[in-house]
Amino acid sequence: MKIQDARYVMSNSDYEKCPKPDLPEYAFIGRSNVGKSSLINMLTGKKSLAKTSQQPGKTQLINHYFINDNWYLVDLPGYGYAKVSKTEREKWEKMIGDYLHNRPNLVCTFVLIDIRHEALAVDLEFMEELGQGGIPFHIIFTKADKLKPYQQEVQVTKYKEKLGEIWEEIPPMFVTSAEKGEGREGILETIESYNHTFEKTNIE
Repeated sequence: MKIQDARYVMSNSDYEKCPKPDLPEYAFIGRSNVGKSSLINMLTGKKSLAKTSQQPGKTQLINHYFINDNWYLVDLPGYGYAKVSKTEREKWEKMIGDYLHNRPNLVCTFVLIDIRHEALAVDLEFMEELGQGGIPFHIIFTKADKLKPYQQEVQVTKYKEKLGEIWEEIPPMFVTSAEKGEGREGILETIESYNHTFEKTNIE
């Protein structure tokens, strides 16, 4: 898939105010500072489409980007640690949960994991919630350029083993580097394939 056009559409705290749910959309989410904005910019080929920040908790709303005039990329607030109050964090959690569970055109959620870390409880719990809610998700490992190829393999294998303790079926995984553009093609091809299925299903 070639990204010919990518533009910001709107930000909301209420899923009911998001764009009309008639086109496929894909949510991107992860712990604070996992490299989500950098990944979105790499995927779309736009250096400053999503605002990057060293400060965790920068994304605070449901952000919609319109891609190639036929699908939406959705940037969700991070979960886990962020320098915000408990009240604020609970508000984000409700907003994210409402969106993920009630958005009819949400095709797939991409959960971002920093490849340098071991499987963390906060990530595993979040994925478990998705599974219990019947929300399809894939895993994107970020910051692969920070490790050597053999180290990447070790980390992914460990993660698969950990998930194998909980899940009967391991979700699809992508290894990416926003710095080097690694993993871009695989993710976009997957989205393109889902777009075709969405189109066929909705025509029928």
